[in-house]
Amino acid sequence: GVNAMRGSEFGCLIITHYQRLLDYIKPDKVHVMMQARIVKSGGSELAERLEAEGYDWIKEELGIEDERVNQEA
Repeated sequence: GVNAMRGSEFGCLIITHYQRLLDYIKPDKVHVMMQARIVKSGGSELAERLEAEGYDWIKEELGIEDERVNQEA
């Protein structure tokens, strides 16, 4: 599949919430989106950290409040 096509002349955008997909396709670049914008970029180590620690550390680092907490019922 995608790994066989890998090379300098091929680009692929994969949007996922599932780490297990990244067990098969190791990304060169990882971007994290929150509130409709890219807030963090890095390599495959960023995806690994997100899997291990979740997203709260990014929210804390950027001062982003959890929207679910602020929504009125």
